[in-house]
Amino acid sequence: MSEYGRRAVHVSGAGMPLLYLLDLATWTQLRLFMLGVTAVAFALEFLRLVVGLNHWLYDELTRPYEADSVAGYALYMLSVTAVTVSFGPSVALPSVLMLAVADPISGMMSDNGAHEHKRPAVVGVTAGLCFLLAVPFTVAANGPAVGIAAAVGGALPAAVADGIKPIVRGVAVDDNLTIPLVAAVGIAGTCWLLGVDTGVDPLWL
Repeated sequence: MSEYGRRAVHVSGAGMPLLYLLDLATWTQLRLFMLGVTAVAFALEFLRLVVGLNHWLYDELTRPYEADSVAGYALYMLSVTAVTVSFGPSVALPSVLMLAVADPISGMMSDNGAHEHKRPAVVGVTAGLCFLLAVPFTVAANGPAVGIAAAVGGALPAAVADGIKPIVRGVAVDDNLTIPLVAAVGIAGTCWLLGVDTGVDPLWL
C-alpha cells in the first residue's frame, strides 16, 4: 500500500467519532466498540509477532521497520481507545481527530524520515489544524474564553508530538501512540488550571 493509501486508512479513523456525533451510537456504546476493535488489533499483532502468522493485511498496514515490533495501527487503536474510555466527548473527540485528520495532513506536507523531526513550519501548521479541530468541542463544553485556551492547550502538545519524536533505546516513539494522549492531557489540564470541568470521565467508574 502506498503512503497515500496508509494515510487514507489513517483518516478513516475519524469514522469512529462520527458514530457518536451522528447519533449512531451512544458514548458508552462507542467506548465498548473501540475496546473491542482494539482487542482484535492486538490479537492480530500477537498472531503476527508471537505465532508468526503472516497475512496480506499485515503487509498492507505495516511498514518495514515495524516487522519486529507492534505496528502503528495497533498503537493508533490503543491511544484513541485510551482517551475515549478515560475522558468525555469534549476532550476525547478532538484528541482522536487530531490523530485521524491532522497527522496525515502533516505527513503530506513533510519529507522527513521515520526517525527525523519535522520542519518547524510543518509543526506550526499542524498546531493550527489541531486547534481548528478542537475548538468547536472545547468552546461548546466550556464557553469561548476557556474553550479557546483548552483548544490551544491540546493543539500545541499534539503538534509537538507529531513533529518531534523522542528516541528511546534507538527507537522513535510512534506518534500514533502519543498524539491523542498528550492532546487529551493538554485539554483536560488547561481546564483544570482554569477551574472548570476537566472532562475526565472514566468508563470504569
